[in-house]
Amino acid sequence: MHELGSTMRVLRPAPNVLAFYDGRIAGVRAHSEAPNWLDDGAYSLGVSSYAILDGEEALVFDTHISLAHARIIRRVLAEAGARRLRVVLSHWHADHVAGNEAFTDCEIMANSLTAQLLADNEAAFAKRNPPINPLIRPNRVFEAPLSLQVGAIPVELRPADIHSRDGMVMLLPERDLLFAADTLEDPITYVSEPDRLTIHLEHLRRMAGLRIGKILPNHGAEEIIAAGGYPPGLIAATIAYVETLLRCRSEGDLAQRDLRGFAPAAFATGAISYFAPYEEVHRRNVAAVTAVAQG
Repeated sequence: MHELGSTMRVLRPAPNVLAFYDGRIAGVRAHSEAPNWLDDGAYSLGVSSYAILDGEEALVFDTHISLAHARIIRRVLAEAGARRLRVVLSHWHADHVAGNEAFTDCEIMANSLTAQLLADNEAAFAKRNPPINPLIRPNRVFEAPLSLQVGAIPVELRPADIHSRDGMVMLLPERDLLFAADTLEDPITYVSEPDRLTIHLEHLRRMAGLRIGKILPNHGAEEIIAAGGYPPGLIAATIAYVETLLRCRSEGDLAQRDLRGFAPAAFATGAISYFAPYEEVHRRNVAAVTAVAQG
């Protein structure tokens, strides 16, 4: 095992933007050879948190998969001149809040539903492998949408009921740059709420109407994030995949297909690339969606 955080790479996908990327390293696990949420749900797929930095102000978007990662984020930002830090949590899932403890002296912001879900799941987080204990909960709760300034940079926080009912994305409106958190992934979305997939699809279609030039997801390919992010076609690819998932409920033959055979329309957008570890995500998605249909 590598020391947690030792394989993290700091990328600079855009001016004033840092990406803290880890994982997608063949044959390498960060926490344990045994099944665990950190390796199997994040590290193996590639995971990134982000920060907006302007002068002495920084805004951290999610605190990464461990306290060690979060401490590196703080150190890098301090070395870059940041003296005033704030944190925004995109949603309540473990790989986005595991590093909160490194920011206890900062404003940690979340929408009201995220705050409630964190409170509801605090005991469960302490029992997970690896545990998140203590779980530091947000100290500023708000209702999205919300506009902020990071130095001279305008930032918008917008609700997005995609992947998780409390989802929130971050937008730099003057640059048409969307920080998508887990609402979009390359190559496919991770379905965590299969009973609400039609709602997620509706919100994906709304997202497609936004003015977006580039997209930075929390799970994607390092080289694309480093080069500035994904094209808006990532939204169309996700919509195509989710639409096909919903068809599984009435077209049983679809459930037997591997990822590329299942989602040719998504891959035809050119916005996503095949990544073998997502075959397991796909199998899990299909099983979850068809289980809902069977009642």
